[in-house]
Amino acid sequence: MNGFWSKGSLARYGASRLATAVLVLVGSIALLCSLTLIVPGDPARILLGARATPELVETFRQQMGLNLPLYERVFVFFKHALQGDLGTDVISGRSVTDMVLAALPNTILLAVSAIGLAVLLGIPIGCYAAVRPGSLLDQVLAVFSVSLVATPSYVVAILLLYFFSVRLGWFPVLGAGEPGHVLDQLHHLILPTIALAVGWIGYIARLVRSSLLEVLSEPYIRTARAYGQPERRVVMKYALKLACIPTVAILGVGIGELMGGAVFVEVIFNRPGLGSLVFDAIRVRNYPVVQGCILIIVAIFVLANLLVDFAYAWLDPRVREALGRTRSGGGV
Repeated sequence: MNGFWSKGSLARYGASRLATAVLVLVGSIALLCSLTLIVPGDPARILLGARATPELVETFRQQMGLNLPLYERVFVFFKHALQGDLGTDVISGRSVTDMVLAALPNTILLAVSAIGLAVLLGIPIGCYAAVRPGSLLDQVLAVFSVSLVATPSYVVAILLLYFFSVRLGWFPVLGAGEPGHVLDQLHHLILPTIALAVGWIGYIARLVRSSLLEVLSEPYIRTARAYGQPERRVVMKYALKLACIPTVAILGVGIGELMGGAVFVEVIFNRPGLGSLVFDAIRVRNYPVVQGCILIIVAIFVLANLLVDFAYAWLDPRVREALGRTRSGGGV
């Protein structure tokens, strides 16, 4: 452990992961800047309308940087993004950065709530299935998990909205609640969280089950049982930590996917957030807002994966030892 967490090894590991993150961000910006080349039609003409004069269209193209080569657009966008400038909303004239920062907390709250619920329910379900392999309970949980994974979040959102809001009236139909009223906001958050978390509950349950079954077959687990350790203690103290390592590894991907899935859920529940913001921007081809929202989602995805990489290396002794040995000459 000391080998990995030494100053040199940690610096090399962090530098390699950071370099990868920067490359991902630059590639994402290049794709975002290519939107205006891929989508049919002239963005400036579409936004200004058919009655706009050629001079006005050309001026607008220069303001948006549409007349620049792609590589120059990528450089300019990246430079401004590093300074916290994501551009200007071409419809309202507002700063895209301000719009994104206003919408971001609601989306982060929804995504974090969903991943928390998925972990809270997925791990126990996977554990129960793993300690009773082949039983009726295991088979029921397997079918349940597969069903959850196979059901898209927007389908779950529509069903929850119809049954629990429209038919039963237990939950609010739309919105995010009154600002400053915590209980009202939590009440509005329950159904969107469930809709977004459902697929990941099943995925984490299946992952924990397979990982725990593998760990329970290890020699040191058989040794612990031979010494008369209670099964509950064997599972909870010795096996579960290693079995949960793959779950930690996919949390970075999970946060990114949940941020993307929030687009559909926020639109269905009419919640203010990045999802609603980017959906409205796509509808009117407001490219700066679309680019700003997607860049923030990608940045959160990259940051989450960086944190998960470090957490994975800390939790898994095999990875830790392998990285620690790089001090003596190997690469990361």
